[in-house]
Amino acid sequence: MMNKTLPLILLLLAAAPAFAAPGPATDTPRPARPSTGMMRYDTNKDGFVDRAEWDAGQDARFKQLDANHDGKLTKEELFSQSRSTSDRALERQDAFFRRVDRDRDGFVSPDEFMAQAGRNFARCDLDKDGRTNTAECRQALRRQPAERAARQDR
Repeated sequence: MMNKTLPLILLLLAAAPAFAAPGPATDTPRPARPSTGMMRYDTNKDGFVDRAEWDAGQDARFKQLDANHDGKLTKEELFSQSRSTSDRALERQDAFFRRVDRDRDGFVSPDEFMAQAGRNFARCDLDKDGRTNTAECRQALRRQPAERAARQDR
């Protein structure tokens, strides 16, 4: 009997390290994905952007866009990172610039920029809890056209 079970025991002992070898660790943290969109402002990494994080991010964004550091944005500076050159895109950019340039001086001041940023945050904060994330903002933006159409039908 011993002669018959010895090869089986040896085989199992030889294979044991393969079974015991650790596989890919499931609790190893994944490398952080680069934050994009609004979530790049989530500085405390809680999965939400609160108003203070948003404001700080928008202030930094203004400074980044202000290429000549004169404290105001031209239309060219504001849309310098836009890749779209279609007529429709240029019309939208022009309309947006006119909407943000409240005093009609041909520039967007820090106050005008931050006021628009505040309106954007408020629009995305559907539940009005002072924080938002990508999912909530997408939901808000999907709702808007339907709500706008409903108001126009009245």
